[in-house]
Amino acid sequence: MRAIEITQPGPADVLKLCERPMPVVKAGELLIKVHAAGVNRPDVFQRQGSYAPPPGASDLPGLEVAGEIVDGDLAGSPFKKGDLVCALVQGGGYAEYCVAPVPQCLPLPAGWSLLEAASLPENYFTVWSNVFDRARLSAGETLLVQGGTSGIGVTAIQLAAAMGHRVFATAGSDDKARACEALGAERGINYKTEDFAAVAKALTGERGVDVILDMVGGDYLPREIACLADDGRIGIIALLGGAKANIDLGQVLRRRLTISGSTLRPRPVAFKAAIAAQLRQRVWPMLEAGRIKPVIYQTFPLEQAAEAHALMEASTHVGKIMLQLI
Repeated sequence: MRAIEITQPGPADVLKLCERPMPVVKAGELLIKVHAAGVNRPDVFQRQGSYAPPPGASDLPGLEVAGEIVDGDLAGSPFKKGDLVCALVQGGGYAEYCVAPVPQCLPLPAGWSLLEAASLPENYFTVWSNVFDRARLSAGETLLVQGGTSGIGVTAIQLAAAMGHRVFATAGSDDKARACEALGAERGINYKTEDFAAVAKALTGERGVDVILDMVGGDYLPREIACLADDGRIGIIALLGGAKANIDLGQVLRRRLTISGSTLRPRPVAFKAAIAAQLRQRVWPMLEAGRIKPVIYQTFPLEQAAEAHALMEASTHVGKIMLQLI
């Protein structure tokens, strides 16, 4: 099969088209003929040499795919050969065929294309796990999303807004801030020209926000603490701004704040299966009803994966960057 491999750690051009053997399907897995795959920031980190695949996972990049089931452990599963699914995988998505654990596969939402469905798994599993499970965003609470025009940001804005929450989001330009608002954010905040903490406080009558989804870390953390409401929660999912922060722990104690971090990729299948079940029950109906729309910025053929990575690193996109194979 054709695939994209990382020839060595480095810039985008280390991604090369290659021929690889078909993946071997194990018990509890399905073999998917990939029609489309999502490009995500962890793929960039893996290419750069800072995010190794978990033991036993494919060394090929790619954490989400959509396509046709062509083989696998179908006994007792809700699927059959020929079914169209999207799936969260630990790696191997940049290829013509990919294996996925049965519980991490979901049917295409009605009305969504394979390309659109391939944009869902990585971001929706991540946002559901961190915003709703870990940070417990509840009725009447507010959410601040850092990086609102990323794939994660677009997902968090749309999902929280569709569930009735007030959402604020940061972005790197006025145009991107307006794009966040078009997706459902009450206010997009240009972090280059505005103090996001002061704006968030003002928007909440100085109370502060209840939950912050943070993919920056670094010096954002003390400012995030400053704009949290009492009993507020921060969910850290990436460290684009650095791994070290100087914070006032007295604030954490006095105001009963919670700072949590997680990575999804190495978690066991059972953990991801529980998220998949929640998505199928609570989120898929919103997708099928059109309350949440796909946001795909640009699509590349598989052999142009390097160009897709270069676009992601330029950070000019709003929404998802995709690879299309069929």
